[in-house]
Amino acid sequence: MDEARLRSLLAELTTAEKARLLTGADFWTLHPMPKIGLRAMVLSDGPNGVRGTTWDERDTSLLLPVASALGATWDRAAARTAGELFGDEARRRGVHVVLAPTVNVHRSPFGGRHFENFAEDPLLIGEIGAEVVAGIQSRGVGATAKHFVANDTETERFSYDVVVDEPTLREVYLKPFERIVAKAGPWLVMAAYNSVNGRTMTENSALVDDVLKGEWAWDGVVVSDWFATRSLRDTALGGLDLAMPGPKSPWSNGKLAKAVERGEVPVEVLDDKVLRLLRLASRVGAFEDSEPGGGPPPEEARPTIRDLATRGFVLLRNENAVLPIDPKVSKVAVIGENATIPAVQGGGSSHVSPPHVVTPLAGLRAALPDADVVYQRGVRHRRLLDALAPDEMSDPDGAGSGIRVDFLDADGAVLGSELRGTERLLWMSGLPHGAKSLRLRANLRAELGEHVFGVSGTGHFRATIAGREVLAADVARAADIDDPLAEMVEPPEQRFNIVLVEADLDGAGSVELTVDFAPVSSDGLVSVGIGHRAQEWDDASELAAALAVAREADVAVVVVGTNDEVETEGRDRTSLDLPGAQDELVREVAAVNPNTVVVVNAGAPVFMPWSGAVPAVLWTWFGSQEYGDALADVLLGRAEPGGRLPTTFPAALADIPVPLPAVQPVDGELRYDEGTSIGYRAYLDRGAAPAFHFGHGLGYTTWEYLEAAVDGDVVRVELRNTGDRAGHEVVQVYAADPLRLAGFAVVEAEAGAEVSAEVRVEPGADELRIGRSVADLRLVAAR
Repeated sequence: MDEARLRSLLAELTTAEKARLLTGADFWTLHPMPKIGLRAMVLSDGPNGVRGTTWDERDTSLLLPVASALGATWDRAAARTAGELFGDEARRRGVHVVLAPTVNVHRSPFGGRHFENFAEDPLLIGEIGAEVVAGIQSRGVGATAKHFVANDTETERFSYDVVVDEPTLREVYLKPFERIVAKAGPWLVMAAYNSVNGRTMTENSALVDDVLKGEWAWDGVVVSDWFATRSLRDTALGGLDLAMPGPKSPWSNGKLAKAVERGEVPVEVLDDKVLRLLRLASRVGAFEDSEPGGGPPPEEARPTIRDLATRGFVLLRNENAVLPIDPKVSKVAVIGENATIPAVQGGGSSHVSPPHVVTPLAGLRAALPDADVVYQRGVRHRRLLDALAPDEMSDPDGAGSGIRVDFLDADGAVLGSELRGTERLLWMSGLPHGAKSLRLRANLRAELGEHVFGVSGTGHFRATIAGREVLAADVARAADIDDPLAEMVEPPEQRFNIVLVEADLDGAGSVELTVDFAPVSSDGLVSVGIGHRAQEWDDASELAAALAVAREADVAVVVVGTNDEVETEGRDRTSLDLPGAQDELVREVAAVNPNTVVVVNAGAPVFMPWSGAVPAVLWTWFGSQEYGDALADVLLGRAEPGGRLPTTFPAALADIPVPLPAVQPVDGELRYDEGTSIGYRAYLDRGAAPAFHFGHGLGYTTWEYLEAAVDGDVVRVELRNTGDRAGHEVVQVYAADPLRLAGFAVVEAEAGAEVSAEVRVEPGADELRIGRSVADLRLVAAR
């Protein structure tokens, strides 16, 4: 729809109707306006999958590799493919706007949402982010670049004020947004919670109106982060266009319309906001009678997701060519909690419910049907007890596997009931049916002996097992946690023990479990869960069992990592150590098996003090729903690990340029005193050596860099694959003095073949250096 037609539709609206369009109708949906043919638009979270409007494991979505994994591909085509998958998923689910990609900066490895961001370098962020945006919008779905701007910390995230000088703001934190706006034109940008230099971003006219909309001539919609709209006039004059969520905001219930009528907000400001919203509606087809595609997540997407995952895996170390593993191997020991409970996404609003998750153990067993693939957990490291699997529970009402959830009124009467397939349940906008409390019921298959159970959530719990009351407790949130998403990302847990005897079990070997839960508030975010452990865990015995299988195996694959309790929206990390005793597990296994491969399943850097003592280390990020199969592909050499580090991995606390205190506001201020000296820039400035450099990553072949020539802003690099198999290389070009990434390209070649890479570089430096990482530069070229 052309601009003239959009303006004519705008002219048909009253002031009240215009203002009504600018606050959400509910948590995820915008108001329709039938008189001009405008249908309701639906928004959804989406950094690694399009969740839709409910948080329900029965409503599944494709789960792609997290943003750091996409950043690690350094592959524009791969990022474009991921964006297209997001767009297709949105169309299938009836979603018009995806709240992705996140294009903030890996300022510090302590950042809680590090996994949700692409990289530490603004050029790499901008290039990969632009392709994701282009892919999403190629499907007629709006992409949302977020969180504008300098939203790189989770501590006090609703209120901190970033104090940053103009050159740093421009060169590092605005640069990814500027590049994405110029290259892909996102249809939305999300204004962050935080302030920058004294003005909250939903009121920051200098950055929103003057820079984003003015200097960059961007014509899209600025949407608030959820609940970030805190004022009426200041946000209206600060460049914000859409206040989310609804139906309540400082603009709703006629307040914005009255401010316009009183002259506090100029009518042309209101009209500009509405015109931008109508432009978005036209772009996403909200003036058309379109229906979602429907159906389950498409099976045909699985190979593409599997390939994307392998392209982001980074081979950090491979001494003595331990990898790839010989497919004819006889016995493989798979060790570690993450091998059977992998982290495939971080915590918080990016969460989706995938149709399945292929675990590392399942992937290796499927890929090695003739081998003896044995498993031992070794150590435990999760804060919460293990989730109850759906197939461990049956419905007391006889409807199948899972847990029965009854919604109760204030008097305990059942208002509604449903069978759920998970033990951790979440409702974003209050309990259904106007319920005040819940009753969770299941017949749990269990063995005789001691069991440990745990309930998680904030409120009053009463639990019975086999008719016996085993818990009656009020569970409170920690006093120092004030994040409204705390119920989701850090629920408190109350544990209780019980010894099951013969009389407790029915004829099918099941015991009746009932949990009554009254949340502190039934009309806000509600989270409740049940965890279980069959018996007391003996650390020494379990470690000994893991070492026994490792000692007897031809190769030991140790899968270590973090999880969505450690890496999550809502809080920053306080340690870069692997949780629990995983470091000890790696050392002990490597001591008994010289062919030890360590697979790290984490979304952000961790310390690896054992890395020099094990022959192979493969970094796999949070690896998607196809994680296990992708991992098997790379471990067995069916696919090459295609990734290169998009962020610097530190070796020790003392080496980190932006340490933990720098992500913790002081008196409400978060000072970016390091300026532009973050990531690899800081290591170069200080002459320090990290554990693994920015851009580092090995493959299963070797490369010779032959020569480079510059033609304007294009560098042509000639390479030869000097290995004995086809390979994949990421050619990196850096501007010299100071050394900064200027361009990159991905090439592939057969064994012995030469290939030419064309790298478009940033204008500027006369001298360019070309190589495999910021620390492995092999050629020099001059403009």
